[in-house]
Amino acid sequence: MKSLLEESRRLDPTEAQKLWDLDLLTLGAAADQSRRRLNPGNRVTFVIDRNINYTNICMSGCRFCAFYRSPGAEDGYVLDWDSLAAKLTELKAHGGSGVLLQGGLNPELNLDYYLELVDFIRGFGLAVHGFSPPEIFYMAGKNALSLEELIRRLMDAGLGSIPGGGAEILVDRVRNQISPHKCSAGQWLAVMAAAHRQGLKTSATMMFGHLETRAERVEHLVKIRELQDETGGFTAFIPWTYQPGGTHLTGEALGAVEYLKMLAISRLVLDNVPHLQVSWVTQGPKVAQAALKFGADDFGSTMLEENVVAATGVGFRLTRAEIDTLIRQCGYEPQVRDHRYRTFEGPRHQEQ
Repeated sequence: MKSLLEESRRLDPTEAQKLWDLDLLTLGAAADQSRRRLNPGNRVTFVIDRNINYTNICMSGCRFCAFYRSPGAEDGYVLDWDSLAAKLTELKAHGGSGVLLQGGLNPELNLDYYLELVDFIRGFGLAVHGFSPPEIFYMAGKNALSLEELIRRLMDAGLGSIPGGGAEILVDRVRNQISPHKCSAGQWLAVMAAAHRQGLKTSATMMFGHLETRAERVEHLVKIRELQDETGGFTAFIPWTYQPGGTHLTGEALGAVEYLKMLAISRLVLDNVPHLQVSWVTQGPKVAQAALKFGADDFGSTMLEENVVAATGVGFRLTRAEIDTLIRQCGYEPQVRDHRYRTFEGPRHQEQ
């Protein structure tokens, strides 16, 4: 296996599964070499934004989610415009460039609401990195629109990019157990392909450490790699560990070693996805620092607000100054970016 890594060639699924047999430091060193081939230099990027969940009402009922509320629940909400405006004003004051916008599959919301929501945020000069593939697939079906037409309508309203949420594990055996009412693996990929065909950049994620096998994690990575070969539309990959607190799925969270191995394997398999992001939200700042030696070149977001992981009882928070310090402590140069991974100088930036 060590000689295979030194050859710097594409790994097939069988070879990728064998990477777990390597010791942690050997695996990390190989991933770090791959990271430096894709991203030469000493820069680690991050974005100044906040996660806004416009609703917590969701008919999907995913077993791993502690955030959602069923339609009709007393504590279900749709964010009102005044509250949204306050959040956006605060983000602007912090030098934010955009919003990560996600919610649930809320049957009470129509297409006009989503279009107005995007337009409203753009009115504050902020980019919208919004709506996961399950949300987009649900919107298209509910409004009898093709994926292409639905995405075009959202783009016309100002949608700038799509986050990779809702991927979980892109294997239907797993999805049928943990999120049976959410879009299938093929449908998730179809949304991303439709977005890429229209020039819209997206990220991709993986939530691992629940019911999946290591082979299924590799299958997930290969599906992302294959679509990237076709479209080139993925900017980054973000793997993060399942957090069991308050969920119906329960179980135990994976530790740092398995997280770092998965991160490194992601970097080695996804040889065509430019960026790999740490998950300090689930792993904490110290493991996130270690992750910069395991293939990652991006520190994620300041996350002025985050609700979904917090609902499980995990509550890590970092300011821009703290992220800067954490990156510099590891010998890297911090660089602020936007949601499309364009870097810039200065405290403020607005995506167009």
